[in-house]
Amino acid sequence: MAASPGPAGGAAAGAVHGSGPFGLAFDSGLEIKTRSVEQTLLPLVSQITTLINHKDNTKKSDKTLQAIQRVGQAVNLAVGRFVKVGEAIANENWDLKEEINIACIEAKQAGETIAALTDMSSLNHPESDGQITIFTDKTGVIKAARLLLSSVTKVLLLADRVVIKQIIRSRNKVLATMERLEKVNSFQEFVQIFSQFGNEMVEFAHLTGDRQNDLKDEKKKAKMAAARAVLEKCTMMLLTASKTCLRHPNCESAHKNKEGVFDRMKVALDKVIEIVTECKPNGETDISSISIFTGIKEFKQSKKTKSIDEELELAILKISHSLNELKKELHSTAAQLAADLVKYHADHVVLKALKLTGVEGNLEGLAEYACKLSEQKERLVETCRLLRHVSGTEPLEITCIHAEETFQVTGQQIISAAETLTLHPSSKIAKENLDVFCEAWESQISDMLTLLREINDVFEGRRGENYGYLSLPKPVKNNANLKSLKPDKPDSEEQAKIAKLGLKLGLLTSDANREIEKWEDQEDEIVRYGRNMSSMAYSLHLFTRGEGPIKTSQDLIHQLEAFAEEGLKLASSVQAFSKQLKDDDKLMLLLEINKLVPLCHQLQAVTKIPLQNQVFLKVDKSITKTRCIMATLVQLLSLCYKLLKKLQMENNRWVSVNK
Repeated sequence: MAASPGPAGGAAAGAVHGSGPFGLAFDSGLEIKTRSVEQTLLPLVSQITTLINHKDNTKKSDKTLQAIQRVGQAVNLAVGRFVKVGEAIANENWDLKEEINIACIEAKQAGETIAALTDMSSLNHPESDGQITIFTDKTGVIKAARLLLSSVTKVLLLADRVVIKQIIRSRNKVLATMERLEKVNSFQEFVQIFSQFGNEMVEFAHLTGDRQNDLKDEKKKAKMAAARAVLEKCTMMLLTASKTCLRHPNCESAHKNKEGVFDRMKVALDKVIEIVTECKPNGETDISSISIFTGIKEFKQSKKTKSIDEELELAILKISHSLNELKKELHSTAAQLAADLVKYHADHVVLKALKLTGVEGNLEGLAEYACKLSEQKERLVETCRLLRHVSGTEPLEITCIHAEETFQVTGQQIISAAETLTLHPSSKIAKENLDVFCEAWESQISDMLTLLREINDVFEGRRGENYGYLSLPKPVKNNANLKSLKPDKPDSEEQAKIAKLGLKLGLLTSDANREIEKWEDQEDEIVRYGRNMSSMAYSLHLFTRGEGPIKTSQDLIHQLEAFAEEGLKLASSVQAFSKQLKDDDKLMLLLEINKLVPLCHQLQAVTKIPLQNQVFLKVDKSITKTRCIMATLVQLLSLCYKLLKKLQMENNRWVSVNK
């Protein structure tokens, strides 16, 4: 399901507008009208404030009078548009019609009053001596402004209630159609109902997408993104799982697989309603509030607000220091464990084996690899729980919970889908169904890498910084020469290859970042160039997933050129550092430099190859070459750090001897 960008987002759902039935960019008529008028009114409110605060002795030049009149007229016109929208909403919602109309009348009166008090057209005429204006009745302007703000707020709050009701009605329609889908017995009937279900899900996606964008609370926004991501992924799963059940009606594992999808979608639908209505069912507690991260955070607010004696304060400061040390150790352990686990499962060996045992009808093999997937699932779930404690922000904590739930549910569904295929090895629909669930698993593994990167960025205070695009030119708008990367659309096998290369590239950026963290001087040239290269490589990893800042072929070429250039700068800095070393150490370092420089030149050569509709080939070569450079970078950073430490120890020993 499409989610707006954000800390948890990237990570939360990793999705943006543009894919599947939940990817259509759309605003409901109600929200687009109220939002546009609201945005028109708000700047004018500040201008009203300026009018109210003007000095009475200000010289009343023609320019000043005209400006005052223009502001008054603009406010009145904006209020008029706002009132029309409000009246339209009232006519469509009879239960709120009276309240909205009263608020609209008040807003209209306030707008007309402000227009009248700022009408300066006849102020300089002799007969206008008795005219009441902003100069003679400032109190009247203040009252009108307050009435305007009050009435506009009422309309917006009532419109918000209408939006919530629309979302609830839309959810209820989706649930009703889902119940029909659960009971369907014929394929023809299923196609007919699923078509209706798809349209209803699109409407629900539009409404909830608008709501997510309007949410100010980052925690709620992350929860909404997670719920919508579940609904987007489950829509495709529901299609293949239901078709498999219809094809194999007596297969218990197929029914179990389908029921799992329906159950998860119902939970996600309920979660959306919980967010928009701010009501928890049956007094449930918020699981996201129970973590070490939250506990340490709450303990540090408490220590500032309570009055305590010096001895107790000293004890609390010591505990606080210990907690910080614990947090660092826990973060280091959790991040390392997660990175190693993602790297270990990057090839998806177990999933491939399950697919193979399925088409072979090998029940013994199924049992063996189902057991292995269950073990893998448990390790990933435990890792997600561990990452929750070091997440650093509430949206990222919610994303960890979403990842945990996804692995837990999808793991079981893969096993049931594999069992169905094993029992019916010649069934194309059973094979397609298993593929869909495996893709969801692979996608979540990839999302784990993004999540880990964002958690590390928060922990190290890098969040919001952009080291990687210092050499990347700004995108040019409306340039006809910029070609989107769409002409040569890769097939599924090519997409899988690019995704795999991208995942390995992403893992190498994590390795590079770990090497960079070891350096005490983070402004060292070698560190700076290494960090820039890591960040650029990470944006290339995001590109392989259809995310991040790289959108066009020109963007890709610029990023690759900048990456290669940064690699050559790094090589130059390392070469300068090597001059401080003894011959053996210097030779060892120069050997690594001699690997890096040719690779950078080769990447530059790849960027010069004309596209000629061979986008996949160019991307494949580029990512492969970038991965080789990053692997060399990791080795080079590690070696430089060791040699630097060795050099420092030798220098310290020389100093101590000469004392």
